[in-house]
Amino acid sequence: MKFSARNQLKGKIVDVKKGATTAHVRIDIGGGKTITASITNESADELGLAAGKDAYAIIKASNVMVGVD
Repeated sequence: MKFSARNQLKGKIVDVKKGATTAHVRIDIGGGKTITASITNESADELGLAAGKDAYAIIKASNVMVGVD
């Protein structure tokens, strides 16, 4: 698998919670950190996403916001 996006974080799926149209996929990326992706339920089904499976969080963004306290 190759992607043009450089920000790829490998991890393990912690859980997949489906709503009416959107699934929230939590991925443990190590070091006590998790990242959550919102994708369509159809995509989650097509990819066969389930807790315990290996997965990549692939981040492709045109904007990045930064906040500080």
